[in-house]
Amino acid sequence: MVGQAKTEGERIAIEIGQALGGDAWHGPSLTKLLEGVTAEDATQRPIPSAHNIWELVLHITAWANITQRRLTGGRVEPRKGENWPRPGTISEKNWKSARAKLAESHERLRAVVARLSDEQLVAKVPKGRRSVSNMLHGLTQHDAYHGGQIALLKKALKSNH
Repeated sequence: MVGQAKTEGERIAIEIGQALGGDAWHGPSLTKLLEGVTAEDATQRPIPSAHNIWELVLHITAWANITQRRLTGGRVEPRKGENWPRPGTISEKNWKSARAKLAESHERLRAVVARLSDEQLVAKVPKGRRSVSNMLHGLTQHDAYHGGQIALLKKALKSNH
């Protein structure tokens, strides 16, 4: 999608890309926020009752995948344990993989969204009351919300060091 978006689907796909790694108006993108975060950092819990950065990355990835499934005729509801997956073995290799899966989930979703027609965007989501467009804008809001949490956790980590 180089150049100017011609359809609403392309515009929403660009918005999803900006939340992940572009120049988002709300502040740093997810990719920018995760720069310099090590596996050890990502598992710290500077706010004891909050999710850690790694858990947030897995959660954001899960919802990009769930959203894509909803658009492509797959399972609508999250699978057991999918909403807040556990990080598993903590290593730099696995942390790098988690970040790569975050990017891949958003890029796959963007490819699907860019091809949606206006009719598809105004249609209701499977088993839902909202439109596909509303769900997709909600996903970008979800990314920004959790990105803000990641930003706060990073600040808390720095003040604890």
